[in-house]
Amino acid sequence: MSKLREQAEVEFREELEELHKADKATRPPNWNMSPQAVVDYLMGVKLKNGFEVSPKYIGDRRLMEIAVATLTTDRALLLYGIPGTGKSWVSEHLTAAITGNSKLLIQGTSGTGEEAIRYGWNYAKLLADGPSEEALVETPLMQGMREGKLVRIEELTRISADVQDNLITILSEKLLPIPELNTDVSAERGFNVIATANNKDKGVNELSSALKRRFNTVILPTPGSAAEEVNIVRTRVAKMASSLQLPAELPTLKEIQRIVAVFRELRHGVTEDGKTKVKSPTGTMSTAEAISVVNNGMALSAHFGDGKLSAQDLASGLVGAIVQDPIQDKVVWEDYLETVVKPRKDWKDIYRACKEISL
Repeated sequence: MSKLREQAEVEFREELEELHKADKATRPPNWNMSPQAVVDYLMGVKLKNGFEVSPKYIGDRRLMEIAVATLTTDRALLLYGIPGTGKSWVSEHLTAAITGNSKLLIQGTSGTGEEAIRYGWNYAKLLADGPSEEALVETPLMQGMREGKLVRIEELTRISADVQDNLITILSEKLLPIPELNTDVSAERGFNVIATANNKDKGVNELSSALKRRFNTVILPTPGSAAEEVNIVRTRVAKMASSLQLPAELPTLKEIQRIVAVFRELRHGVTEDGKTKVKSPTGTMSTAEAISVVNNGMALSAHFGDGKLSAQDLASGLVGAIVQDPIQDKVVWEDYLETVVKPRKDWKDIYRACKEISL
């Protein structure tokens, strides 16, 4: 049986192997390749033997260089930005390229406890024999420390402040005390942490100044130009359509350009020509949401249409992504439809499709 989604180190194994063979630069301890090769993997490169490595991050190369350079130091890396800027995507590919294992992951939620960060216990063994090495349950963080690997922490600011602060000793001393056993775990060379965070979600817990000092922060911005965002959407949609084996044609450039234009205009509060101001909805209007709208449309066209993406296929996903607040966002969306979408001659189909759903 084929898996719904392969980890980055599996899906891009051939690229990683080719880069590894061509990489002659110095590698930090426990790294599979040099920092330069890691950045080439993220940004894409054509090797001397003609092999092409696909870009994983479309944006400023310098940001990726800063991120990779941080991981060669004693500072942890914090990828920061609004939802949908590719933080988790970059985090996964960094760990895949550097250590070949992106599965050492802690998913931050409001319910994440300190046992998910430090260690847990097998309570049957704990009650039977008391605290012991056998009763100890390793977390991904402890495993990463023992093996000198990178550990990912997703949505760090979703974790409560008192649990976050368990990281301070680990990041500063590279040591995880286990007082119940009167011992500790010392990190092997190569260990580090990549965390992601944003300040847009409800329930965000700000990082303490003490914890912030243990991280170097790299802010991942929204795409700078419409062409860049269109490229990101096209690339990710094609990859996901192949993974999901959708029996539908890939969307035309025109359709992706229209979806991206809608998201950018609502995000920035002004039309692309700068002539008309528009209200912004309560959502983030991220690139990830644009990708989701196109993927949803392709699924509709594949299973309930003729396999060719149409305005009707896109409309439901578009309205659902934009109208998060049924009162405030509905007003914003209807105003945008009438003042921006309706006057555009080649947008009549998407106007009609969205109006049918909005009614």
